[in-house]
Amino acid sequence: MNGLAAGAGVDAAALPLDHGPLPADDVLAGSPTAAVRELAALGGTEIGIWEMTPGTATDIEADEVFVVLSGRATIAFASSGLPDLEIGPGSVVRLAEGMRTTWTVTETLRKIYIT
Repeated sequence: MNGLAAGAGVDAAALPLDHGPLPADDVLAGSPTAAVRELAALGGTEIGIWEMTPGTATDIEADEVFVVLSGRATIAFASSGLPDLEIGPGSVVRLAEGMRTTWTVTETLRKIYIT
């Protein structure tokens, strides 16, 4: 699938994804894998699905808003003074470009992102 055509739809919670390992330097615990699938591009905005299996990994964020479809995780924000954020189905989160985060996924996490 190269993206949704106008008037098309998919079940984002059930859409198959191709997982791959995370970069070894980013993994702090476990053997998490991740997958991403673009659903649509509107102007300069990308909308897609991202999923990570259980484990702990670091990331440097893009400017995005996401909605969790399934799973559970904790996001820790490095040196920002923000408290850890517990997320699960229905959580809506805003991340800013360049934020350094640590994701501890306890149940495979699937989200729809807008970036």
